[in-house]
Amino acid sequence: MKKLLLTFFSLTLIVVLAACGNNNANNAGNSAATNAPAADATTEPAAEPVTLVIGASPVPHAEILKAIAPLLEAQGIKLEIKEFTDYVQPNVQLAEKQLDANFFQHQPYLDEQNKNNSTDLVSVGSVHVEPFGAYSKKIKTIEELADGAKVAIPNDATNGGRALILLAKNGLITLKDDKNITSTTADITENKKNLKIIELDAAMLPRQLNEVDLALINTNYALEAKLVPTKDALFIEGVDSPYANILVTRPDNKDTDAIKKLVAALTSPEAKKFIEEKYEGAIIPAF
Repeated sequence: MKKLLLTFFSLTLIVVLAACGNNNANNAGNSAATNAPAADATTEPAAEPVTLVIGASPVPHAEILKAIAPLLEAQGIKLEIKEFTDYVQPNVQLAEKQLDANFFQHQPYLDEQNKNNSTDLVSVGSVHVEPFGAYSKKIKTIEELADGAKVAIPNDATNGGRALILLAKNGLITLKDDKNITSTTADITENKKNLKIIELDAAMLPRQLNEVDLALINTNYALEAKLVPTKDALFIEGVDSPYANILVTRPDNKDTDAIKKLVAALTSPEAKKFIEEKYEGAIIPAF
């Protein structure tokens, strides 16, 4: 009888302990399930990559954009670079929202374009200065410039004025106001050498070097023509040139995260190093 009772109590104890073990296991499982984060609720979906369409002159603007593209790709921003060889379409297409930004011009030119075309494009950052220079295939110094020589300048308002100011600073002409960026040939008050000033599309000037005695050429077009401003220019603007090239957008997108990151990349130490090493003084960082 004692053996039977002992056996009964032993079996009862085993069942109770087993039940407690199962209950603890279930409680632990339930607690883990309760405390575990719901994967779907807390895991954020990966951000969609953003594409920025940027209009730019091939040299140096597109080259600079390509150099800083990896910095932006690491932040989920892809650059689609559209190259332009003129100074008109990049602003037209930006205003029409075919571009997200453009990179080719300085502030005086932008101001003139906004005024003439009733647009409100805005600068969001200065990147570099391209000192404007005078080039020739016929003479080595300005002292050799003959009376009646042909001098070609850009035909757009601000770059034409900029060219005239540079001629005045080098003693070849006198202007009513040698600081007025919108000066025209009508503002010349003295022209001792009777220079024949010819106004041409800025992009054509390098191709006209054989046809004229002197041409004042924007640095981007000079570089495209394989001219080295610091070596080939007879005279050139100094490092204090106020015509910094800018990144331009519209009021509706100027404060977007992607544009801010683009500005940061264009004014980064990496961009500065690229500009200084690639262009060896022909282009100067403006930051």
